[in-house]
Order: sequence, then C-alpha cells, then structure tokens
Amino acid sequence: MRKYLLPIMMLAIFEAVAVTLWLTKDNLFYLFNFSYIGIAIALGVFLFIKNYKHARRVVQLLVGLYMLVYLGLISQENMQIEGFWYYLFTGVFEAATIHYAVAKIFGPLIFGRGWCGYACWTAMVLDFLPYKTPKEPRRKLGFIRYITFAASLIFVAALFLAHVGNIEKLMFWSFIIGNVLYYIVGIILAYAFKDNRAFCKYICPITVFLKPMSYFALIRIKCDKEKCISCGKCKRVCPMDVDVTDNSRKRENGTECILCMECTKSCPKKAL
Repeated sequence: MRKYLLPIMMLAIFEAVAVTLWLTKDNLFYLFNFSYIGIAIALGVFLFIKNYKHARRVVQLLVGLYMLVYLGLISQENMQIEGFWYYLFTGVFEAATIHYAVAKIFGPLIFGRGWCGYACWTAMVLDFLPYKTPKEPRRKLGFIRYITFAASLIFVAALFLAHVGNIEKLMFWSFIIGNVLYYIVGIILAYAFKDNRAFCKYICPITVFLKPMSYFALIRIKCDKEKCISCGKCKRVCPMDVDVTDNSRKRENGTECILCMECTKSCPKKAL
C-alpha cells in the first residue's frame, strides 16, 4: 500500500481544505469544489502508478474543463489573475482569492508547480500541440511575465480608481477575452519556438506567484545518484528544461518543474 500514499495524501489535503472552507464560509459549494479537484488529482496519481500513459491528461481535462467551463463560463467567475486582483481590492475572500491562495500561493509549498502540469486550462490546450519537448534552447524572455503581471494589476486598479460601474460584468468579459488572448499567444509561441510550454516559460503572469513558492516545495523529483548513468534522457524529455539530476533547490530551472513525470518514465535505470 506504500506506493498509494501519495494519491491518498493529495486527496486528504484537498478534503481538509474542502471541509475547512465549507465550515468556515458556511457554503456547501467549497466542499464540492475542492473535493472534486482532490478526487481528480488523486485519480490521476493513481493512474500514473498503474502506468496509464494518459494519467496526467485525464486530470488536466477533469480539472481544467471544470474551472474553465463551469466556474468561468457558466458561473461567470473570473478565475484569471484579474479576478484575483478584483476580489483582493474588494476585500472579499471568495472565488478567485481562495483559488489563488490554495493553488498558486500556499499550495506550491507542498506540490510546487503541479498546478501548471495538472490543472491549468491554458496548458490543457497547449499540451495538445506537437512540440511536447522543446526543440530549441530556452530563451531569456522570462522578464515578460512580470510585464503581464503588472499589466493585470494596473488594469484592475484603473477600473477601481475610475469608479467604473458594473465591474463584475467587466470581470466576466475580461475572463473570456483574456483566455482567448492566452490561447492565441500560446499557440503562436508554441509554433514559433517549437515548444508547447513557451507561454508558461515567458508570458504567464501566474508564475510570479508560483516560482518563489515552488522553491520550497515538499513534493519534488529527486535523483538516486547511485543508479543514475548520466544518459541525459530525462533532460531531453523535460518540457520545462529542468535539470532533475541535481537534487539541490538551486538546480537549473528548478522552480519550473510541473511534475509531469516524463523524466521518471524515460529513465532507463529508474533513478528518478
């Protein structure tokens, strides 16, 4: 049963969050929301343990479509970063602020950038493109993420400073327009750089939260140096250019790991 401890642990963490928010906020939705996400993630980890090759894709679709279609389009909640700023400015701990706190600010202390690998609805689409492993060297364009991060903050701040009416409706439309732009830019970059994850590496504003917290992640890929034969296969298949053979927290692109587990699948000696 030891090999099933990880999916059990992930489910337990999300159930703890679900019950806590349900009782403190007196809203049954939180019990359903985080229980569903926890079950989906636990299922994906279980399928991975059972060597099902599409395990991660199952979780991406279960969680990504739920958040994009149900929470975003049907419930009209802006789960993008603009929604986070909106609720933060209004002083309400609901929807996007809770989502960000759990998945993108404090959650990464446990599972790093697992959000990017298993739940992001933008990456869910981009991962269907043909360049699953980078075909060209990584570019020094990471500074762009700070520009998009600042732009999202300035956009929402300007709405409040200008006392714009019906901001909730604007937030819904900014969610739709923002997602369309993300998909267009992400697909263009994927083909231009021959890398499905180019958008994640250079543009995505959420990484400004994820990267520093992921440095301290408890769940990490580690290398058994005694088994490793330095074949380089793990580095070649990594979509985020992480040097997983280095166990230090300062390893190359260490805060970029999305726990996709492609490296563990490719390792001929099961050293990862």
